[in-house]
Amino acid sequence: MGTKKQLKLGAMLHGVGGNISGWRHPDAFADASVNFELYKKWTQKAEEGKFDFVFIADGLYITEKSIPHFLNRFEPLTILSALAAISSKIGLVGTVSTSYSEPFTIARQFASLDMISGGRAGWNVVTSPLEGSALNYGKTEQEHPSHPERYKIANEYLEVTGGLWDSWEDDAFVRDKETGVFFDPAKMHTLNHKGTYFSVKGPLNIARSKQGQPVVFQAGASEDGKSFAAKVANAIFTGQETLEEAKAYYDDVKGRAKALGRTPDEISILPGIGPIIGSTQEEAERKYTEIAGLVSIDRALDFLGRFYEHHDFTQYPLDEPFPDLGNLGRNSFQSSTDRMKAWAKDEGLTLRQVALRVATPKPTLLGTPEKIADTLQEWFEAGAADGFIVGSAVPRGLEAFIDEVVPILQKRGLFREEYEADTLRGNLGIPIPVNQFAANKKVVVKES
Repeated sequence: MGTKKQLKLGAMLHGVGGNISGWRHPDAFADASVNFELYKKWTQKAEEGKFDFVFIADGLYITEKSIPHFLNRFEPLTILSALAAISSKIGLVGTVSTSYSEPFTIARQFASLDMISGGRAGWNVVTSPLEGSALNYGKTEQEHPSHPERYKIANEYLEVTGGLWDSWEDDAFVRDKETGVFFDPAKMHTLNHKGTYFSVKGPLNIARSKQGQPVVFQAGASEDGKSFAAKVANAIFTGQETLEEAKAYYDDVKGRAKALGRTPDEISILPGIGPIIGSTQEEAERKYTEIAGLVSIDRALDFLGRFYEHHDFTQYPLDEPFPDLGNLGRNSFQSSTDRMKAWAKDEGLTLRQVALRVATPKPTLLGTPEKIADTLQEWFEAGAADGFIVGSAVPRGLEAFIDEVVPILQKRGLFREEYEADTLRGNLGIPIPVNQFAANKKVVVKES
């Protein structure tokens, strides 16, 4: 008899949350995005709730119109390394761009986090949608890679980092004081990669952790993104709003993975959620109204502009149909902007309506703990999700989910009561990858 499949849960540590004016809420910590004690508290709470991982998002470009708490926030690998020291079982996942970083450096940093944490590191691979990011890396906005090219870069980038992570076989470091042998040279492997975008000699100057390699997360929703995720990801962060959309995405990506020869069950598809929980439906509705009411239309237009290369929406009439923007936004947040344009067309929405919907989305998960648990169970059992990444739509949202929803899921047998392992791969049910160089050696020996 196999073990019953259970939900995977991650916690999005996102300062005051995704609401652009959430910092103004009376119960919010306005400095949450740089408050280490809060991040420490949230991580320990999520570990107490037996979550698989905490997740730190990131971006590389800001303007005065950016979400306020994005103007001053922790860099993911730095804060995750600190959180590794105050936790023992929970995974530590951070976002880093393949468009504006070097594979050797990132491979080394994530391998170090993996070693520090005892095998709990995860990398959310992004390609950086904002064209302004180029301005911070010695380039012009026109040199920002196109959407398809960013994924070509990312594919080669993952080939390089994967090869670097296998620089050392697991028993390479002998450290024999009597003989003076520190390592076995036959178990050190130099990558010597020369490709279209990168030239990297190697080897990496840090060994594999006990989970072999950091877990790879991805958040692709475009066609290029889904193909990339199906090829490289161990876990996928998604954003579908309905069960039908989530099921279609789930089947699509799992099908692509299977066609590539991968085992679909070894890829966890995890929609992001921001549940608002109340003791009654009315209380949950009130919490939503309270947080949504903090957002002015001016701030909503600023927020909308971020998805369209910081386009100035104040030039258009608010209560006339959403403007025709052509291809604007397709080289940045392609799937998101396509979805917004479809709303506007299909529902006849005005600019005001689109801006407020984008800036203050009403969560699908809004109601009592039982109602939230019912919806999660429905999505899970319908094959629309393997788990969820939980964000805080309101102050203390994560704590409420852990205290009030998790026990219901545990009682129903849908979520663990104790960790299965002390590595992220172990808890996600992902096998340790075989060292590619060691595997090739074995093949050669067998054939000779």
